[in-house]
Formats: sequence, C-alpha cells, structure tokens
Amino acid sequence: MSMFSSFDINASGLTAQRYRMDVIAENVANANTTRTADGTPYRRKVVTFAEKGGQTEFSHVLHNCINHSYVGQGVKVVRLSEDNSTEMKMVYDPSHPDADENGYVTYPNVNIVSEMTDLIDASRAYEANATAFSASKNIVQQGLQLINS
Repeated sequence: MSMFSSFDINASGLTAQRYRMDVIAENVANANTTRTADGTPYRRKVVTFAEKGGQTEFSHVLHNCINHSYVGQGVKVVRLSEDNSTEMKMVYDPSHPDADENGYVTYPNVNIVSEMTDLIDASRAYEANATAFSASKNIVQQGLQLINS
C-alpha cells in the first residue's frame, strides 16, 4: 500500500459525500417546485455510490482480508437518478396555476424529514472521512519526523 493511497481513499469519500449533500440540498430547495423547465413537477434525486476500480466479489475480498492483502481504492459516484419509486404528493388546491382539471396540484416526492436524515448521514460520513484523512496525515508527518531525527 502506497503512503498516499489512504489520502486518495479518504479524498474520494469526501468528494462523494459532498456531492451527496449538494443533491440533498437541491431536493430540499425544490420541495415545493410544481413546474420545472420541462413542465413537470420536480422529482427527488438520489445518488448511487460504488467501489472505485470495479466491483470485487465478496469471497475474494474476504480471502484477501484474511491474508492481509486487501486494499480498497475508494468510492465513486456511479449515478444520479430520479426517485421513481416514491409517489408524488397530490394536494387539492383549485386556485393554484398548476392544478389539474380536478383541482389537484402535483407536488414533488421530497420528504423534508427524510432529506434531513440523509443530510445528517452524509454529514457524519464526511466528518468520518475528514477525521481519517487527518489521522493519515498525522501518521505521515510522524514518520517523516522519525526519518529526519
């Protein structure tokens, strides 16, 4: 394992979680957007992560961990997709300009409580990566000090 691979792994985690927080912020900001540029209501976006360097079968990872030879390569954002599994909110408001012929307005499928929970999760994951990055930096600095003395 290279001296700087832990920096790369932690930096990839920091970048991925920061992107996730940005998407969550976009979801919260558009929680009441009933019409986007294409004329449809805003749809919640979801970020999907994957292991950098391709997927590794669990049996290989387990075998390599037992032999102390498994080294991760970090995480990457694989996809930003719209949440089609959660239903949109239908609210009766016949005076709204986006109301349908029955008086219902279609609001985004953004649940603020769920988004805030995801934001806390992403924030904690970001903090964990920052702490690990700092610990790696301290280890390298101490190693350099030992070499210089």
